[in-house]
Parts: sequence; C-alpha cells; structure tokens
Amino acid sequence: MRGKTVIVTGANSGIGKATAAAIVKLQGRVIMACRNQARAEEAARDIRQETGADGGQVVVKQLDLASLESVRSFCEDIIKEEPRLDVLINNAGVYQCPYTRTEDGFEMQFGVNHLGHFLLTNLLLDLLKRSAPSRIVVVSSKLYKHGDINFEDLNIEQFYDKAFAYSRSKLANLLFTCELACRLEGSGVTVNALTPGIVRTNLGRHVHIPVLAKPLFNLLSWGLFKSPEDGAQTSVYLASCPDVDGVQGKCFADCKPLDLLGKATDQKVASKLWDISEVMVGITT
Repeated sequence: MRGKTVIVTGANSGIGKATAAAIVKLQGRVIMACRNQARAEEAARDIRQETGADGGQVVVKQLDLASLESVRSFCEDIIKEEPRLDVLINNAGVYQCPYTRTEDGFEMQFGVNHLGHFLLTNLLLDLLKRSAPSRIVVVSSKLYKHGDINFEDLNIEQFYDKAFAYSRSKLANLLFTCELACRLEGSGVTVNALTPGIVRTNLGRHVHIPVLAKPLFNLLSWGLFKSPEDGAQTSVYLASCPDVDGVQGKCFADCKPLDLLGKATDQKVASKLWDISEVMVGITT
C-alpha cells in the first residue's frame, strides 16, 4: 500500500481502528474520518505508537455521517487537499440505537449507515476515478437477511424496531454496492462489500443486557466473538489484495466470496433505492 491514500470512516474504534492500523502497517497512508475528533486523535496516537508511523501517514479529519452538511464539507476538503484517493472504506455504523433522527430528519441508522455513506461516496467518485485503479469497500452485516426496503416508509415512522432498522440499513448497503458496481463498469474503480461477523466492539452499546447477565455475556464474547483485528481482515483484504483486482460488485466474508439472498442483489430495487437516495441527499444529475 506504499504511496496509496485510504479513507476509513469510523476509524477511532473497533473494526475501523483495526483496519486503519493494518493499512498503515502495509505502508499505506490513512485518513481517519470520524465524528468525535478527540477520540479519533487518541486512536491516531495509538496507531502511530503501534506502527511507528509519522504524523503524515495517519491523518484525522472530522466527519459526522448524521449531517449531510458535514459530509459535504469533508468531501470539499478532501478534493481540495488530496491529489489522489486510492481506497474508500465505508466502515462507520450505528447499531440498534433508540429512535432518533439525523440533523436532516432521517431515521438515524438509515441516515448514517446508508445515506451518509451514499453521499460521501458519490461526492468522492470523481477523485477515485482520477486515481484509478481504485477501490470502494462497503462494510455490511449478515443481519441484512432480516431487513426489507419499504419505499413507503423509509423513515420507519409507522413502527420502529431498532433491530429491523439496523438490518434494513445493512441491506441498503448491499443494494448500494450492487447498483454502484453497474455504474462503475469500465471506470477503473471497483466496489465490493463484506460482512465482518460478530466482533467485540462498542457498536452494541445501545443493546440492553441485564446487569446480572453482563459478566456471563462478557465472558462469552471473549470466547465466541472475533477480535477487532480479526474482524478487520476482510476489509484490509478488499482494500489491498491483488487477488481482487478488477472484482466488481461482490460480497465477501472471511476473505472469501459470499452468496447473498436475492433481495440483496435485486437490480430493480437497487436502482429504485439509488434514485430515491439521490433525492433524499440532494444530489442532482
């Protein structure tokens, strides 16, 4: 990865931080795109200490995916300051939070996990194309299986179930990957998705576990869940490995291709979701 610039969203903890550290170890340059600047700076210090990287190899930039204004501002800075972008890793996510809305009025999980990354990717596409061959990596989840896209209620105003909302946002990630892959044919830019598995991160901070059960849950998580480093392996593989040169529109798990349910590759639904997402984030084509 020497000489390559990689953006990782949500790189201040969990899989994102482990992904950033692994890219730096491969001699890539990482831009950590994070909502919480202080936590990101702390994570960057950890990565520099762990890898021996200098300040220029690990860069922190503020990005709040729950704010379309923040996404636009971030992209303006990147386009102005960066001569190239080799890899964009859409990693950040909100998991099963109580019903809240983004700054722009979207249901939080759909707004951050799908719409924020949708706008981010679209605004950086020209830079990625100028930097080709380049890659986009989308972090989804096997929980997409429990989601459905209801175009009549994308904000889930009729009945909110936080687990379903998360699954729906992860299904949207896969449909986004499917449609974007078609649009990128012949551009020199590839997009692929992945499911990292169950990983020990703070993503589940909104999940309620009874106090008496927490010691047992923590013990089981250490025995059964992946470490962030293990969870990041497929992200790093898709960002860096020559084996996936030219591979387009696939989903991977444990660094191997994964067969998806039909609803995650439905081209008609993917195209409709793309068109509606453009309207929601204010993209005019």
